[in-house]
Amino acid sequence: MAAVSNGWHPGLRESATFDRGAIAEIQRAAREGMYDIRGFGAKRPVPHFDDLLFLGASVSRYPLEGYRERCGTDVLIGARHAREPVKLDIPITIAGMSFGALSGPAKEALGRGATEVGTSTTTGDGGM
Repeated sequence: MAAVSNGWHPGLRESATFDRGAIAEIQRAAREGMYDIRGFGAKRPVPHFDDLLFLGASVSRYPLEGYRERCGTDVLIGARHAREPVKLDIPITIAGMSFGALSGPAKEALGRGATEVGTSTTTGDGGM
């Protein structure tokens, strides 16, 4: 593929995360062996903290004696766009930590614990 004057290669898709200049720089770095890039960002704009809505417990009625209101903690992630949304029993997930930072048994224990309480964990490594 021949690059145009700004370093952009025709045929590559646009990215909601990186502009053409950033992608051209990534391509240059990869071409010169500085860094191996595997992806080009998100297809849609990435949600921001301003997009989150937290409903505190104080917005509902206070429980009275003999009265109990169910407090649901289950969360559905990806309901609008994913073919198979992720359902979590609790809105907490274990963040990714690379295999080199944790031992195999530690990563397995985190995975089993997350499954047992109904949440998720990520590996932190693309190849795992």
